[in-house]
Amino acid sequence: MAPFALISDTEAWKELKVHVEDIKKTHLRDLMNDAQRCQSMMVEFDGLLLDYSRQNSTIATIDKLFKLADTANLKEKINQMFGGEHINSTENRSVLHVALRAPRDTVIQSDGKNVVPDVWKVLDKIQEFSERVRSGSWVGATGLPLTDVVAVGIGGSFLGPLFVHTALQTDPEAINSARGRQLRFLANVDPIDVARNITGLNPETTLVVVVSKTFTTAETMLNARTLREWISAALGPSAVAKHMVAVSTNLTLVEKFGIDPNNAFAFWDWVGGRYSVCSAVGVLPLSLQYGFPIVEKFLKGASSIDQHFYSAPYEKNIPVLLGLLSVWNVSFLEYPARAILPYSQALEKFAPHIQQVSMESNGKGVSIDGVPLPFEAGEIDFGEPGTNGQHSFYQLIHQGRIIPCDFIGVVKSQQPVYLKGEVVSNHDELMSNFFAQPDALAYGKENLVANYKIKTTRVCWGWG
Repeated sequence: MAPFALISDTEAWKELKVHVEDIKKTHLRDLMNDAQRCQSMMVEFDGLLLDYSRQNSTIATIDKLFKLADTANLKEKINQMFGGEHINSTENRSVLHVALRAPRDTVIQSDGKNVVPDVWKVLDKIQEFSERVRSGSWVGATGLPLTDVVAVGIGGSFLGPLFVHTALQTDPEAINSARGRQLRFLANVDPIDVARNITGLNPETTLVVVVSKTFTTAETMLNARTLREWISAALGPSAVAKHMVAVSTNLTLVEKFGIDPNNAFAFWDWVGGRYSVCSAVGVLPLSLQYGFPIVEKFLKGASSIDQHFYSAPYEKNIPVLLGLLSVWNVSFLEYPARAILPYSQALEKFAPHIQQVSMESNGKGVSIDGVPLPFEAGEIDFGEPGTNGQHSFYQLIHQGRIIPCDFIGVVKSQQPVYLKGEVVSNHDELMSNFFAQPDALAYGKENLVANYKIKTTRVCWGWG
């Protein structure tokens, strides 16, 4: 295949540019009447069902997107990532967050070294340390057990762990494991965030986890110094070593700060911050709150999707399909935003997490070679749990601007409620909205005002 400066120079791209003009003339209501098309646009894997039949696309659209993926050498690039090649060309590094949740016997190379044993060495250290803290064998300076944890970090060191923590807070097994414990996250350099995080906490029972790869992140280190002063003022400077630990690779600065280097938990330069929730960044504070066995289930789930992404053909590959549909919506249909709408309050911090994962990754107006892009790339992500969002911004989605939507639902609630005399359970009421909203957006209402827009939606739901 001849080299090209930009993907938009290729025949596959140009075919889609022609094809999109036909799609713009097609009503989604008519597409939804094609049963064969709708059935082909449902994909299931490991308890997840993706239904993208409400996307403004045809079977031909998907085939052309697959051709575009082949033109871009997507499969080769996936193999390069899993093979530890330096696909982060800016920093000349591997991109191996998949290694963070790989099974212990997996071999994943980076610069000629299998990194998985190093990952598990840190995970084993986290398990041992978290069990000591949770059991009360590791105590604070005054001999009291450390029942409260404040994780200090920003960006990926905050958004990913907070999302998982929020999702686990209402899980029955996790609730039982976390009984008597607290986990808080301090991110903003605003002193109000400090005040909110230490309100009601006793320094004698508090453990602070400082998360900074270089131990130089300005906001994180100012917050860390603030909490160090809070501990020192109450318990004396020598208490810092018992009440503060670190997730960092800079052991010299960790020790200079007053933290025992033996209580520093490593991660690596091939872990991007926005992908770091499966490293010690997320695993340490979450294990302190819920116990390592709970967190290990999360890691296994992530690993399952990794292997699906690596091995499934495009037509069955949920991450590939979602990615290609985003390219279709942004770069061809020219819809700039995406609404992330989880019909589960447990996922209330999912949209902010995805904002960083997606918008920091794709927030560029140039190609990997620095060539300005002659097309739009990257989505503006926002969202709110249903049904809250229905009483907030759905009016604009229904009757204002075209905004592709990702509806996310679960079959079983973490906290089911059945009230005597009610026709349906609380969760069934929620899910009635979950199923009704995508259909309302897809089909529209023919006798509504003339400027009513037909929206692009995709639905993903799974077993709780």
